[in-house]
Parts: sequence; structure tokens; C-alpha cells
Amino acid sequence: MIVQFGSARIELVLGDITTQRVDAIVNAANAMLAGGGGVDGAIHNAAGPEIMAELNRRYPDGCPTGSAVETTAGNLNAKYIFHVVGPIWRGGGNQERELLQSAYQTCLSLGEKLQCRSLAFPSISTGVYGYPVDLAADVALKTVATRLESTNQLEVVKFVLFDQGTFGGYARVLETMLV
Repeated sequence: MIVQFGSARIELVLGDITTQRVDAIVNAANAMLAGGGGVDGAIHNAAGPEIMAELNRRYPDGCPTGSAVETTAGNLNAKYIFHVVGPIWRGGGNQERELLQSAYQTCLSLGEKLQCRSLAFPSISTGVYGYPVDLAADVALKTVATRLESTNQLEVVKFVLFDQGTFGGYARVLETMLV
């Protein structure tokens, strides 16, 4: 599914984020940038051990929730990896929406600063962090669409979604944005 916003487009892709050919791949990391399972583990495995060494060297104190840091991309088909820390879902009353929005905004700002034309996002916080997919998709897509309408730097933002259920949730939200 591809939708135009401003001079750029949002693409929904069902697949493996580690195979995307983009300027930056976004990694859903933990606050200590310590590697983990899910998307984080897959990206580290595909990118190679030099990424963890770079994270340890450059960001020994980790990264706060709602923010992101960049590294090189190792063996991936990208220039950068943006390691972003999304919020853990605690019922919605602990600034989860604001922190998730900040996570996406920080990655978009990093992309613009580093002159990226294309980014690939996973569904941040919807795995082990338990953020409901429909609510996360709403935050993600609206945040990105708003930014794309006001920038000429980014040309394409992909949401690379690992399973059909997550893809369907994002597709439903994106369809409501077209009305």
C-alpha cells in the first residue's frame, strides 16, 4: 500500500526490515541499547557485531525513551541505523502516546539532519512492549504524514511490518486517513 503525503510517500510493506534498501533502518531498541529479541535482535544479527561495539563506544549510557541515536549500518543495505526507544505500554495513562510520537519525530529529525531520502520503520513498541497495534499505528502514521507534508527532504517512509495482523492494523489506519 502506497499513499502520497506532500512530495513524499508512505509505503506499507509486509516483510523483513533487514532486507530493505533505504538510507536508514529504524531499530526498536531498549533504553540500554543492549540488543535484544524481535526486531532489535534481527537487525543486530543482520548488521553484524560492529554495530553493538559502536553503540557501546558512542552511547555508553543508553538512550532515553522517546528518543533515538544513530550508528552506521554494518552489513545492511542502508547508510544508518536509528536505534529508537519506544514506550512500554502501561495502559495509556503514562504518556505512552507522547513518548511514541517523540520516538517517530526524533527519527524523522535524524533522517533530515543526515540528509536521508528514505527511512524504514518497524512497528515501534508493539512487540514485547505491548503497545496495542491499532493505537501505535495511529500515532506512527499521523506523525509521519504530518512531517512529510512539511518537508522536501524525505521522499519515502516505509513501515516494514513483520506479520499480517500488524500490516492489517496499519492498513486500516492509513485508509481512514484518506477519507
